[in-house]
Amino acid sequence: MEGQGLIVLSRTRQSGFTLIEILVVLVVVGLLAALAVMSMGGSSRDREMENEVRELYLLMQTASEQAILNNTELGLVLEDDGFRFVAWEELSGEWKQPAERMFRTRSFPEWITVTEYIESDTPRLATDEDELRPDVVFFSSGETTPFEIEFLVGRDDSRMHTITSDGVSPLEWRYPGSQEAEEE
Repeated sequence: MEGQGLIVLSRTRQSGFTLIEILVVLVVVGLLAALAVMSMGGSSRDREMENEVRELYLLMQTASEQAILNNTELGLVLEDDGFRFVAWEELSGEWKQPAERMFRTRSFPEWITVTEYIESDTPRLATDEDELRPDVVFFSSGETTPFEIEFLVGRDDSRMHTITSDGVSPLEWRYPGSQEAEEE
């Protein structure tokens, strides 16, 4: 047997994952990630509406502060498709577009429904014929026209956002999930 070589074949077991196993894991992880993003993020319209309402709320707070600091009256004109701010000019006795860029005219997306409830017997500093007559006035005294503005996506009031003021208290923003919205 010396001339014959003994060939020993040993099968070694390979450890690791097959390509199929790796692909299955990647698909499962991808599905879980997509589910997490959808459940945490909400719909894009909800996020966009929240951004629109936040922008208006912050601009209204800024207008209220500017009215006090500059000892002038600023107003908010709500239009069918958006809003704009105006400033009362003592010399001319008229509402004019303010010079500040942040108070430029803005529009809402067409799918947002805006409903305003404005106190009707409060002083306006203008006549009914004035086309720039504001719906909400931010007085230099720190007071505001009492109002409530509701924002809906279509007619779904379960996700309603509301900006409100009683005229004396600071502006309040109620949104789905906020403590004030849950108390109602």
